[in-house]
Amino acid sequence: MENKEQLIMDKLTKICTCKSISRYKIKQVIEKGFDDIEAVRKKTGAGSGYCKGKNCTEPIQELIDNYWEDK
Repeated sequence: MENKEQLIMDKLTKICTCKSISRYKIKQVIEKGFDDIEAVRKKTGAGSGYCKGKNCTEPIQELIDNYWEDK
């Protein structure tokens, strides 16, 4: 049940609020091998909104770090 709840929360939680990009989308891209900030930005568009990444850079880096810690 926890995985289903986590999936729902990932889809609802916006990492990049300027471009409305979800945590789910960021995680998918990281799992496909885009494992640095610039690669994630290029693939998703995160960090290219109004704030130019001021709000989403740190959360994206945390997701990347967490992905590699779990491996």
